[in-house]
Amino acid sequence: MLLCYSIYWRIAIVGCYIGDPLHNTIEKGRRQPMSTVFKNAMQRSIAPFRADIVGSFLRPQSIKEARTKYQNNEISAEELRKIEDAEIIKLVEKQKAVGLQAVTDGEFRRSWWHLDFMWGLDGVEKRSIAKGYQFNGIETRAETVQLIGKISYSSHPMVAHFAFLKKIAGDGVIARQTIPAPAQFLAELYRGENKAITQAIYSNLDELVADIAKAYQAIIKVFYAAGCRNLQLDDCTWGMLCDKEYWTARQQEGVDANEIAELYARVNNEAIAGHPTDMVITMHVCRGNYNSTWAASGGYQAIEKVLFGTVNVDAFYLEYDTDRAGDFAPLRFIKDKQVVLGLISSKKGELENKDDVIKRIQEATQYVDINQICLSPQCGFASTEEGNHLTEEEQWNKIRFIKEIADEIWK
Repeated sequence: MLLCYSIYWRIAIVGCYIGDPLHNTIEKGRRQPMSTVFKNAMQRSIAPFRADIVGSFLRPQSIKEARTKYQNNEISAEELRKIEDAEIIKLVEKQKAVGLQAVTDGEFRRSWWHLDFMWGLDGVEKRSIAKGYQFNGIETRAETVQLIGKISYSSHPMVAHFAFLKKIAGDGVIARQTIPAPAQFLAELYRGENKAITQAIYSNLDELVADIAKAYQAIIKVFYAAGCRNLQLDDCTWGMLCDKEYWTARQQEGVDANEIAELYARVNNEAIAGHPTDMVITMHVCRGNYNSTWAASGGYQAIEKVLFGTVNVDAFYLEYDTDRAGDFAPLRFIKDKQVVLGLISSKKGELENKDDVIKRIQEATQYVDINQICLSPQCGFASTEEGNHLTEEEQWNKIRFIKEIADEIWK
């Protein structure tokens, strides 16, 4: 079976369309009431919500300083935790104050959006390597995961982290847990020198997929027992598969990228199979988000049928803030799922033009019904602890902007 053992080539990695969007939304310089442009557009009571987020927030200076002190052995793990707790409490209150219906802990306790979770699984350890992930004009810190035994789950620090979030969130909002998708973990295990180590422990790919799925199934059950009813899988592997340069490189290596896509869909589906029916599981897809830069470019056409047609999640959070994500045509394969359009950039502080955002939502309704669409940033504000290049106030202005547009459209 063909498998891209070097999937991390460069990255860590929604109708009621009514005529021409621009002329319908703006008439003689005035925006028409949203009730006439988006007929029967309704709010949602379960995730994803019409005004939504991807998960991570800019780290407060107090956390950055505390992490540095902890690394220098100047404070204890308990002292670091207390500082994180205090800032997460503030963050949750801010999320609730701007009207979000789902809240996260901002990933304040993590260094990376994905590696920290992987490091917590049995059979996995943290390793420093020679080269980081390559983004557009910048390289990340050089860290990864490597296997030291078979993959399994016995306990994980993020369960306690979620329990804290659930407690402080209260009953009025949904406490959301974000973790990297199983496919992301699989891809990391074949990144660079990890390939040989992984193959030494797992000579059989089916066994590796099965163990990843079992570990995820186990932790999903534990998250559920802790009160989690909304789990988000972050998966940048699909963003890489959208990149034409990636496809060309894979073909030159004699690897079938379509088989890779099917493998990723398989491991994701096996990992969430049998999850509780009242747990909403969603997937976020983007093309890299580090220090306001990106790592891949290309529309969803290359993987539209596999991703949207076979991956068994309840909704997709999709990057759509630039033309690097292509057009909305692939959304016709979404069927009855929800799609959260990432039309607002988390990479820059300037607000988008509201009429342009509304126009793009109208364009999307050529392929999916308005009541299958939600709105969010294209990614988090700090996929790693470094964060993107905008201020905390600009970050919150973005979320208020999303809420404002959503409340105008969906009643």
